[in-house]
Amino acid sequence: MRTFIGTALALGLATSLGTPLFAHEAASPMTARDLVTMPRLGSPVASQDGRFAVFPVTTTDPETLVRTSKLYLRSLTDLAAAPVELDLGGKAWSPVFGSDDMLFFLSDRATDGAKGDKGSVEIWRAALKADGTATDPVQVTSMGTSIEGFALSPRGNAVAVWAEIGRDCANFGCEGDGKAHLPGPGNGRLYDGADGFFRHWDTWETPGTYSRVFVFALEKGKVVGAGNALDGPSGEAGAVTGDTPTKPFGGGEDIAWAPDGKAIYLVARNADSKEPLSTNLDIYRAAVGGGIPTNITASNEATDISPVPSPDGRYLAYLAMARPGYEADRLTVMLRDLRRGTTRTLTGNYDRSFHSLAWTPDSRWIVAVAQDVLDTPAFRINPRSGAVEKLDLMAGTEAHLGNVTPLAGNRLLFTRDSIGAPPELYLSQDWKQAKPISQVAAAQVGKFASTVTTRFSFEGAGGDTVWGQITKLEAAKGPVPAILYIHGGPQGSFNDGWSTRWNPRVLASQGYAVISVDFHGSTGYGQAFTDAINKDWGGKPLEDLQKGLAAALELDPQIDGSRACAMGASYGGYMVNWIAGNWPDRFKCLVQHDGLFDMRSFYYTTEELWFPRWDFGGSYSQARDTYERWNPVNYVDKWRTPMLVVAGERDFRVPYTQGLASFTALQEREIPAQLLVFPEENHWVLGAKNSLQWHQTVFAWLDRWLKEGGEAEE
Repeated sequence: MRTFIGTALALGLATSLGTPLFAHEAASPMTARDLVTMPRLGSPVASQDGRFAVFPVTTTDPETLVRTSKLYLRSLTDLAAAPVELDLGGKAWSPVFGSDDMLFFLSDRATDGAKGDKGSVEIWRAALKADGTATDPVQVTSMGTSIEGFALSPRGNAVAVWAEIGRDCANFGCEGDGKAHLPGPGNGRLYDGADGFFRHWDTWETPGTYSRVFVFALEKGKVVGAGNALDGPSGEAGAVTGDTPTKPFGGGEDIAWAPDGKAIYLVARNADSKEPLSTNLDIYRAAVGGGIPTNITASNEATDISPVPSPDGRYLAYLAMARPGYEADRLTVMLRDLRRGTTRTLTGNYDRSFHSLAWTPDSRWIVAVAQDVLDTPAFRINPRSGAVEKLDLMAGTEAHLGNVTPLAGNRLLFTRDSIGAPPELYLSQDWKQAKPISQVAAAQVGKFASTVTTRFSFEGAGGDTVWGQITKLEAAKGPVPAILYIHGGPQGSFNDGWSTRWNPRVLASQGYAVISVDFHGSTGYGQAFTDAINKDWGGKPLEDLQKGLAAALELDPQIDGSRACAMGASYGGYMVNWIAGNWPDRFKCLVQHDGLFDMRSFYYTTEELWFPRWDFGGSYSQARDTYERWNPVNYVDKWRTPMLVVAGERDFRVPYTQGLASFTALQEREIPAQLLVFPEENHWVLGAKNSLQWHQTVFAWLDRWLKEGGEAEE
């Protein structure tokens, strides 16, 4: 089965939107700078009547690499109209339509109206006209403490806001917020063993301070009153002590208003000494007037997330896992009857893990997305019967759909991206195949030399069917060196989606064939396949990678398997270290980013301890033999392949010392190696300049060992 993605997609977008076709004679391969500076579409929001959408677009200056974000208004009824840039009088982000179609947003502009001066982050609002012009923005809040996010009441008479606030603080913001761990007189941080996390993802914790939600009344478009905390009075039985939104990746999906505006559903995990061991996120119902919230998922000790009430107020849909301590368990759709107080499982018989729940405006259907083999399509779920239907919204492959928003009139607004092209907006009518309604980056992508992606499957470990993809320049000539891409997670996938970091298209544009394999442990193939990596990190996955590389070389004889490099990050970096000692003669070079090197030291320095405990069967002391069986450090005497090591000093998931240790092992064995360390990056490389440096360093390393005239031939 072959899938062709790239210029053809961009051409279709340009033609359908009435934009002149671009010339192809001078098409050149996409460069790292092209990737870093590609315009980026953010998440759209729709007006409640479904007439308009507002979406952010981030652009990057090709010379300075400074990034700027702007908001655009798009008609959803006049599809021939072009999006209009919004002038909101200064910086604006996190837009939300109110019930009166006023646009609310966050801004850190100075309260005296002087542009360019920063103040605290506050909520502002503006009225929009159909032509995209806006009235003079009006400041809604004057908190003084910067707001991190907000959610408007369905009735427009209240707003929920959240920020880092001291747990003992009854109001929104206290002088001592974030300082409990700084006792002085020096600048040392002091942590107690009873506090739980002392650092998480890329941030040192601030004990006593949490992301907390407060509700304020709105009168004439402005906040009034002192506001009510939704986590309950500090110290009282049943009160919540924890972060909402959850950390490190939680957002507005963790807060949902009841349609009658009388309550809010919150997601939180109890913050105590057991938090680093717990995946027990719960959903609470909190009355807007304050008081003790009710834990409505207390019976489930595993993850409960994404509360979404039906518009008619009858049901609450949410996602739940079944096994405590396992962050990659299957997410099933649950349905709670709010009248009867009963809960049932809707998708228990459908072996996919769902995300991004949304109700249609008539409360008839639930729409969700889920990984399915190499795609992430949308599904329509019947809340009465639990029947699940995969929607066919795109011609060809679905690739990766996201931000699915049901609109009145059986319409769906969503984003779609693929290996070949970054996200664009699409609109589906009557559940039929969608049409593109934006071209944020389409014309730019269409100017680049086309790439082609081929999907393939083979018999992997245990006789199971395993899937992979090959991406290369469509016009590639002569033998093409091979790159084996190894995804992280390990419960993840290199599916058919765009990436701003590990992007197959930009690497293929440098003259390589990028081969990715969804080995045992990958998502999108049923929970048993995902679970198969448990306690077997270096077993079935390595066998799948070996067989997958062989299958790709057999499928495409243009790929030169004698010139190959393996590269990966996180678990992919672990596998690179594992390959160095357990498949040492296969590759000309390796690229290892944030990879686990010594499982013993990793266990004692990572932050989310539930992860290694589940994957290896307990703590290091409880499951020492399993950790050591799959420990790369035990095989360093077999290392001999040149390796580039990359690490971020703010990576607390896989501390950068793991990279330093692997680099030391390479040095003392006199194996050609390089070390690239980013002082300000975490587990990912996010900064524009750092991203460009990452790509330039990686490309130079690959060229050195795989291209003609490189060091490997000298």
